[in-house]
Amino acid sequence: MAGMRGRQTVRGMFQSLGVIMVAAGVMYLFIPHDDKAEPVRTKDYRVELLTAQRAAPYPVLAPEGLGDDWRATVVSYKRENHDAWQLGFLDPDTQYVAVHQSTEEARKYVPDVTQQAKDSGRTQTVAGKVWQRWEGPKYDALVRTEGGATTVVTGTASFERLAQMAGALQSKKA
Repeated sequence: MAGMRGRQTVRGMFQSLGVIMVAAGVMYLFIPHDDKAEPVRTKDYRVELLTAQRAAPYPVLAPEGLGDDWRATVVSYKRENHDAWQLGFLDPDTQYVAVHQSTEEARKYVPDVTQQAKDSGRTQTVAGKVWQRWEGPKYDALVRTEGGATTVVTGTASFERLAQMAGALQSKKA
């Protein structure tokens, strides 16, 4: 009787496994998937940049001269949120790098956009300008306050990539 019971348990296990495999196969067939699709959409940020440059009370920055392997993925300007400008990219290594600017007080703004990074007390000179280095559990950042705004170059990328972005930032008043 114990032997019979063991065979029924094994048989039930294989039947259950068969049902699960059929269900998984049906889901695979009917759930859309495209292996060739680009997972992140690249954005053209020129219109938003012009709008921000006209509206912001500070010189709005955007990169110039980065290669085509830098892809813009996020762009926004929120006047009601301390004139906050955000421009996010995937770098050539698919790490996130973002430029944030705002008139909000730096001690409140920087931890918010860097996901709680803290001032390391060190600085880094990029293109002749001194930036503060902030380090955090998720994002590191280069921070500079000038012209009535705080500029934060932050992301998951290395400080080398953050510096590359910071060095490419240019301002053109619309």
